[in-house]
Amino acid sequence: MIIDLDYHASSDRFAKHGIDNFENIYSYARQTGLFEKFEKGMISPKYFRDELRKIIRVPLTDREIDDAWNAVLLDIPPERIELLKALKSRFRIFLLSNTNIIHYEFYVAGLNNKYGYRDFSELFEKAYFSHEIGSRKPDSEIYEFVIREKSLVPSETLFIDDTPENVEGAQRVGLLTYLLPPHQSITDLFNFKFLKNES
Repeated sequence: MIIDLDYHASSDRFAKHGIDNFENIYSYARQTGLFEKFEKGMISPKYFRDELRKIIRVPLTDREIDDAWNAVLLDIPPERIELLKALKSRFRIFLLSNTNIIHYEFYVAGLNNKYGYRDFSELFEKAYFSHEIGSRKPDSEIYEFVIREKSLVPSETLFIDDTPENVEGAQRVGLLTYLLPPHQSITDLFNFKFLKNES
């Protein structure tokens, strides 16, 4: 929602290293829980890379794995940065992201290089990441963690996500929800002119 993604880019990058079936590998690794454990911060980047090497059976370097793995992450359009700044001036806003440390370090570096922000905490009241909390969407625990830590009232708190499972998870703990459809950007949801005038 904040960062543009290309889910085929990692497969294309791995294919350049002779790995033509990364979608199948990814599905298998999901079944073994490798990616879920990584997003929950239960395993280190070294363990993740070593296990991935065993699955792909190609001796890629750490850098080659990271470059292919991060290829899914594209850009943060400037209008989304402007929207977040406008929203933060009027509302309490939070980021809740399923991610892992390799992806996190990559897109935070991009945020800093392009926009000068140290990290996402400068654009939100607080940014929460699954690999730091030890839980991930759509598990109830991660929503409840944020609700409890920030003393939020679920029935007065809007959760926006582009994944049906994550929205359903938020609904289970009583949050108001909006499922962002594929054709829609988060900037389409708000009257940007009104927000800028009010800020």
